[in-house]
Amino acid sequence: MHPSSFDHMQDLARRYLARERSLHVLDIGSYDVNGSYRPIFDRPSWRYQGLDLSAGPNVDIVLATPYRFPVKSNSVDVVISGQAFEHIEFFWLTWLELVRVVRPGGLIFLIAPSSGAPHRYPVDCWRYYPDGFRALARYGAVKLIEVSTDWKRDPGPHDCQWMDTVGVFRKPEVTPFERIVAGLEHIVLQRLSEWIVRRHPRGHPESSPTQ
Repeated sequence: MHPSSFDHMQDLARRYLARERSLHVLDIGSYDVNGSYRPIFDRPSWRYQGLDLSAGPNVDIVLATPYRFPVKSNSVDVVISGQAFEHIEFFWLTWLELVRVVRPGGLIFLIAPSSGAPHRYPVDCWRYYPDGFRALARYGAVKLIEVSTDWKRDPGPHDCQWMDTVGVFRKPEVTPFERIVAGLEHIVLQRLSEWIVRRHPRGHPESSPTQ
């Protein structure tokens, strides 16, 4: 994790969560390669959980399958993810899971690189701009509260140069009927996408973490 990513997440927590007495925070892609966001959310009345594909430092929940979280729908106050979405082949599936588990009225903090050298862990697939986050908001039927992209480079580890796109999303409050419809829509999209993924399996290259 490069320093500006931590600073961005700390700024979001300060501006959006400072007055919250009790929170359940779920960190997607939390494995501590060279730093984590846990210190930002380490408060007595806050519950922080890290979720990732592999067991290891800063991982509380290990996924059995990459695109389905063992977390109840509408149960998390804040879902965060930083420096992970570039490594997710089918990030739209992961995005639907973020939207599913956050409660109505809850927040999603998403940080993903807009530029930077390839750094496979185990793959490095994507870079993101503000319009990409706007498209995610539309796809997940959530509100994009703010989005920005760095235009000043952060010299991260291993002489890589990083800039990030930072977004804050809010899941809307909905009627019970709208929640049922949204749930059915989510299931259809998820199952269809998983079926496509299963039809075209492939191996991953060896990991080469640099971030």
